[in-house]
Amino acid sequence: MTHIGLNAHLLSGKAGYRTAGIHGYIYNTLMHLPGAASKDWRFTAMVGAENSAQFDGMTMRHSRWDTESPLRRILWEQFAQPGQLSEFDLYHALAFVAPLWLPAPMVVTIYDLSFLHYPQVLTPARRLYLRALTRLTCQRARRVIAISHSTAHDLTASLNIPADKIDVAAPGYDSEIFRVYPEQEVAEFRRAKNLPERFWLFIGTLEPRKNLPTLLEAYANLPQNERPPLVIGGGKGWQYDDIFATVERCNLQNDVQFLGFVPAEELPLWYNSAELFVYPSVFEGFGLPVLEAMACGTPVIVSDASSLPEVAGSAGMCIPPHDINAWTKALYTALTDAAWHEQARTRGLEDVKRYTWESTAQATLRSYECALNPP
Repeated sequence: MTHIGLNAHLLSGKAGYRTAGIHGYIYNTLMHLPGAASKDWRFTAMVGAENSAQFDGMTMRHSRWDTESPLRRILWEQFAQPGQLSEFDLYHALAFVAPLWLPAPMVVTIYDLSFLHYPQVLTPARRLYLRALTRLTCQRARRVIAISHSTAHDLTASLNIPADKIDVAAPGYDSEIFRVYPEQEVAEFRRAKNLPERFWLFIGTLEPRKNLPTLLEAYANLPQNERPPLVIGGGKGWQYDDIFATVERCNLQNDVQFLGFVPAEELPLWYNSAELFVYPSVFEGFGLPVLEAMACGTPVIVSDASSLPEVAGSAGMCIPPHDINAWTKALYTALTDAAWHEQARTRGLEDVKRYTWESTAQATLRSYECALNPP
């Protein structure tokens, strides 16, 4: 029986920023891997001391260390973990870095290279750790898993990882949660939140790479008496002052609402309630909010940058990220063209079927097979 060890210490049991993208990817990978595998596979996930997650067909091994702290997690990763790995036929580093000493062949998952392209998002020590060891881990790994074709291309361009060594295992979405909700339930949510019948929505951390000033300037160019309110959901990240300054400069105080952090359980109803989802980000490893919005039947307009055209497919309108005039035209189309709106909604609901967590698990298993049986 083939025994796979998975480093899942970034799996969080607490609400907050760590329960977002990477946590969700790890959680759903662990949930779906055993069901996608044959009976010849055995899985052990290594998690922090306080983590209470359980998955059918997955043995959970708890560290004696509390690895919520990045520094303690790094120390565990490099010094405590290696002694536990000799029993595994294959080791899967589920987030960027593996131990320097590793007694088993390895696969590593890379979500994006934002620590290279947007280094201000991390502390200097964490940035240095990722820059030094992600490249080395990818070079040593038998297979590298990227979560999008865009990230795969970036690995080759930025880290010189051979393209034929990289496998793509894109995320999925929970179709029981992110779906078209009954009109009555959506109407009740709008009333509870005191929302208008029409509004446009952005969900994401307030930070420079989300490119919100471009969206705000394009939105300000629309006729004031025609444009729906713009609702911006997401916690404050870093260097966000320019976002609020743009609202002031463009006199949008009465048109733009900031929600702050949006609880995960509310997200499907926010998507369902919105007339349009806009995502002008200049860099994403995947862009899960776009997929979730489409699954809820909401038309999307996104930047034509990094992975976003890949996710939006034929359904979304893809716009150069910094072209304010192009964004204004796209928003005006969304404002006035009912035929586009219906077409984008219909195509979006069809396109999202490409992405399932079962497919993620199957792609991951194929990567394991390639790692265990190299040419």
